[in-house]
Amino acid sequence: MKRRSFLKGTLTTSVTVATVNTGLLTSSKVLAEPNNKTTATSDNKDTTIGKLNLAILGSGFAALTAVRQTRKNFPDADITVIAPQAKMVYLPSLIWIPSGLREASDLEINLTDFFDEENINFIAASVENVTHSGRTVVTDKGSFNNDGLIIATGGRFINKLPGLEHVITPCKGIAAAEQIKQRLESMTGGTIAVGFSGNPKDPAAVRGGPMFEFLFGIDTLLRRQDRRDKFKLVFFVPSKTPGKKLGEKVPKALLELMAEKGIETHLGHKIVKFEKNKVITKGGEIIADLILFMPGRTGPAWLDNSELVQSEGGLIKANKFCQVEGLKATYVAGDSGNFPGPKWQAKQAHSADLQATAAANNLLQELEGESQFETFKHEIVCIVDTLSHGIYVKRTAEKQTLRSPSRLMHFAKRGFETVYLRHYR
Repeated sequence: MKRRSFLKGTLTTSVTVATVNTGLLTSSKVLAEPNNKTTATSDNKDTTIGKLNLAILGSGFAALTAVRQTRKNFPDADITVIAPQAKMVYLPSLIWIPSGLREASDLEINLTDFFDEENINFIAASVENVTHSGRTVVTDKGSFNNDGLIIATGGRFINKLPGLEHVITPCKGIAAAEQIKQRLESMTGGTIAVGFSGNPKDPAAVRGGPMFEFLFGIDTLLRRQDRRDKFKLVFFVPSKTPGKKLGEKVPKALLELMAEKGIETHLGHKIVKFEKNKVITKGGEIIADLILFMPGRTGPAWLDNSELVQSEGGLIKANKFCQVEGLKATYVAGDSGNFPGPKWQAKQAHSADLQATAAANNLLQELEGESQFETFKHEIVCIVDTLSHGIYVKRTAEKQTLRSPSRLMHFAKRGFETVYLRHYR
């Protein structure tokens, strides 16, 4: 069967205006109404088809990969992206803001030209719900219908620990990374505590890699400034084997590197709360002048009141094809989703890209009435950067790779950023 030639079933098409309260939203094709037409197939059978109206929620890694793959799969469809702003932040390079290697303008990408080139309708709105079995997206700017949906709005940090107002969470964005830079510049010495935790109900909903990088990056920066001797660095996590998701040999390698750099550790103790200048765990207290902490991840806030099936950890439950459980033509990719797979899977941009590609391809299969669905590959690929060197790590079901720190990998990470962002600049 020829791709995109004839779609099975009754579909809907978009119209050009949407009524929002008492105003009209005219900038994008966003609402869908039944608009069927009959076309004769090669065997003289009539098939009801319509121009597809597809929606993608978000503007991060998963969403943008979904945009590119969906446009490739559906060259004639109306594709609408809904996100608060037409921009992305390249989060992996936030680690270089404290040292001045990167500035905000380097990492904040305006997506207007990219959307124009891909012929995308963009709606600046915040998602509030997904209803009607995935066919309606409710936002603060109105409700928008679709024939197929990919959810990639990202997740949020778990904010249950008392005292989180006393910590800086680096991956909240550019402002947080700039705050770290300012604090480091204002300090003449003291203790810096760096740590992370996970989602106890969803082992995959953790993002610990950047915290190793902030830890090692700060160490390198202070050495370059010839003031490392005035600071004490302490790394804390509830796990006794931090980094184990990356591979069985990784915890030992990372802890040996910390010891080599004079970084103290506080491992294996549940975090109880934070106070001003203090980390309190069941194993004791860490007095600190600056606390960097990454909480575990959970689903987006709008999911709390949604009809979508949630995992125990509060994420959108999906199958191995990235289909949202129980819904047709509705998929999820990236930090929003909970996916079946190995216990060592984690939330990272690379995984989000793989999931988004599978979601877009499977959406094509479903809307064409085909059944050759694909799964995404479970793997972790990253370079743990120290500001001067990089540690290459890769984990798949078949193999685990860990390489010694090298300057080449540091520059490879910087080079990958350049190559990746070429699609969007």
